[in-house]
Amino acid sequence: MSELLKVRDLKVSFRQDGKIVEAVKGVSFQIAKGETVALVGESGSGKSVTALSTVSLHGESAVVEGSVLYDGKEMVGASDERLRQVRGNDISFIFQEPMTSLNPLHTLEKQIRESLELHQGLTGDAARKRILELLTKVGIRDPETRLQAYPHQLSGGQRQRVMIAMALANGPDLLIADEPTTALDVTIQAQILDLLADLKSEEDMSLLFITHDLGIVRRIADRVCVMKDGEIVEQGVTSEIFGNPQHPYTQKLLSAESTGVPNPVKPDAEEIASTDALRIWFPIQRGLMKRTVGYVKAVNEATVAVRAGETVGIVGESGSGKTTLALAIMRLIKSQGEITYRGEDVRAWSTKELRRLRSEMQIVFQDPYGSLSPRMTCEQIISEGLEVHAKGDRRTFRSEVAKVMSEVGLDPMMMHRYPHEFSGGQRQRIAIARAMVLRPRLVVLDEPTSALDMTVQVQIVNLLRDLQQKYNLAYLFISHDLKVVRAMSHKVIVMKQGDVVESGSAEDVFANPQTDYTRTLLAAALDTA
Repeated sequence: MSELLKVRDLKVSFRQDGKIVEAVKGVSFQIAKGETVALVGESGSGKSVTALSTVSLHGESAVVEGSVLYDGKEMVGASDERLRQVRGNDISFIFQEPMTSLNPLHTLEKQIRESLELHQGLTGDAARKRILELLTKVGIRDPETRLQAYPHQLSGGQRQRVMIAMALANGPDLLIADEPTTALDVTIQAQILDLLADLKSEEDMSLLFITHDLGIVRRIADRVCVMKDGEIVEQGVTSEIFGNPQHPYTQKLLSAESTGVPNPVKPDAEEIASTDALRIWFPIQRGLMKRTVGYVKAVNEATVAVRAGETVGIVGESGSGKTTLALAIMRLIKSQGEITYRGEDVRAWSTKELRRLRSEMQIVFQDPYGSLSPRMTCEQIISEGLEVHAKGDRRTFRSEVAKVMSEVGLDPMMMHRYPHEFSGGQRQRIAIARAMVLRPRLVVLDEPTSALDMTVQVQIVNLLRDLQQKYNLAYLFISHDLKVVRAMSHKVIVMKQGDVVESGSAEDVFANPQTDYTRTLLAAALDTA
């Protein structure tokens, strides 16, 4: 196979606050026509910067040395005109989060049409015909009805399909996919991977796939390049890298998987929270008088119970009602049906009575970047709950912050730093510390590991297990990563379109699923494992 992309001794550094930060340090690799190459490594290893360097998308602050040959022509130092010809035409990108990559103010038709007009000069009916063809190719059902839709009106999987359609619009020779499945449910993830494999074959494309999920790499890549601290520490044929890794870092990545089982629950454990026939329906209102014409049935007749020291895993696709159910239990959204907290019916509690509930129920969110205020120090973020619930004075606040930071594996000397000064894993530890400082009885963990690298995931899962055992915590663990759910959960609830379709002990659900939907979820998880 002939080489399509050849990178030699690529070095990329950035000027920040008068200093030079080296992001990529002498990277070399190549991609042949029709080949899939995976760049793997933890956050900050230089994967995305390397990919962006192929068409100089890293901004004016970057200093680039070395060589990037695309189809035999040098891209480092190429003219703006040459780069415009290649970007989106010969080399296209699919990014991790389609909600931030798509323009929220433009319809799907307008966004795809823009690329066709720019590179191919297609307008009018010809452009619309091509757009419908692309949407059909990426698996968007009834594409005619979706042309005037905006990004927020689509599911996560549909948005990612639209991003793929935009990337394919001009028939690129090289498709660069930067973590395109990280935020997706396991079944949608499997669909997107199958779609990319089919399109690569049909369009005779090359694929550069950037990810930290080694299960995906094993499934789709011909060759692998392992990056650490801006360098490729090992590269080779996928089967050889997985079968006989030579570098200690590669061995560490391959062994990083959440395993084991949670600590057993005490037989006499107190029931912390439960629901009976819980229903959450959101009204659909139309017209000037806002008349209710129907309902979005987010959760239907859900019955859940969680005890002290127990983890109940809630799994299902996006939109299945997982987070809505947890928020209703915390009395953060309205619902119908019974909600009991430590034996008391809390549905009729006043705002004052709910204040105690708020301190005893906490939540850790998926995104450690978006859930922390960038204007507050680590100390202020963690101590905010203590101030709101008046648990002590400022002197005791600081000692409590220092104590909980040590418990979650953070140096208390860093309490004066801001979120941007921490890694993703450290930020998630701050979010966990913020929840734990109030010594809650119930913690909702809403996808707390999905945005993290595999090695950091293992650390966070072990931390959560340790904290649960130490403080006898009840967890509601929401996730689409079934490997993590299995490692964390005593019980599992499977949700689909608002209904609880299966529930039971984690061992039973994983070993002997009773519904077709659960079997589909497990099969998709195994397919990308």
